[in-house]
Amino acid sequence: MTGFAILLENTSIVLMGSIILVLMGLAAVGANRLRQHQDRRRSRRDDTPTGVDGQEGYITSAVLGLLALLMGFTFALAVDRFEDRRELVITEANAIGTAYLRTQLLPEPHRARISGLLKAYTDQRIILASAPPARARTMLAANDQLLTDLWTATVAAFPTIKGLDFSSAYLDSINAVIDLDEERKSSRQAKVPAEVFGVLFIYIIVTAGSLGYTVSGRRGLIAAGVLLMLILMSLMMTVDIDRPTGGGIVENQLPMQRLQASMANTPPGTYDRWLEKPETE
Repeated sequence: MTGFAILLENTSIVLMGSIILVLMGLAAVGANRLRQHQDRRRSRRDDTPTGVDGQEGYITSAVLGLLALLMGFTFALAVDRFEDRRELVITEANAIGTAYLRTQLLPEPHRARISGLLKAYTDQRIILASAPPARARTMLAANDQLLTDLWTATVAAFPTIKGLDFSSAYLDSINAVIDLDEERKSSRQAKVPAEVFGVLFIYIIVTAGSLGYTVSGRRGLIAAGVLLMLILMSLMMTVDIDRPTGGGIVENQLPMQRLQASMANTPPGTYDRWLEKPETE
């Protein structure tokens, strides 16, 4: 299923939905033609069994009920993962903001160096969040290099604060930024298994065939077609939500964008306003 997972990740929602719609239509029309053929044969032999329509209706209802259960379960999994990614955006923005504010307590040149790295890292995270998968792989190397530079700058600054109680809190804030990087990476890999979507694709095509076999007449076919379209829309929305990048439904980066604007409006020198300046002779 590795190949299918890659296909599921990279195929556009419109194309995927169109392919499944065509397969559903073929299954429904084929099953309906089969039912008409069987009815003609039975009418010629005059041996149509009683109660068949009722049995088929019960079976179709059971198939639709099971499909609704599977889709609801899959939708809940996708939404849970989406919520985790959304909450991590807020958590990471808070962590970077805290680290930036604590960095203003450092002496120069460490304050300016680490503040600049935190700004660059925030810019990179915002761009990375909306980058397509192919570009994101390249950008991850730059992201990791920024984290390495951030910790290298922290190591250089540590001798100036290691004797202060503030040193532990500052190291914790930088560690939180680094840890959240891995958490966000992991959250973007934690998706609904491709096998689940594979089963749903097959099941929805089988359901289309079951409906096509059961309904009769033009009105019945139109009603079945509308129902299948609604099912397909729900399934494609679930696939879209489960895509951290490249989908239409992605976590809002507004907390990171607000942080970016805040750091741009408050450079390190902003916090020197009320510092006592040494007297000049």
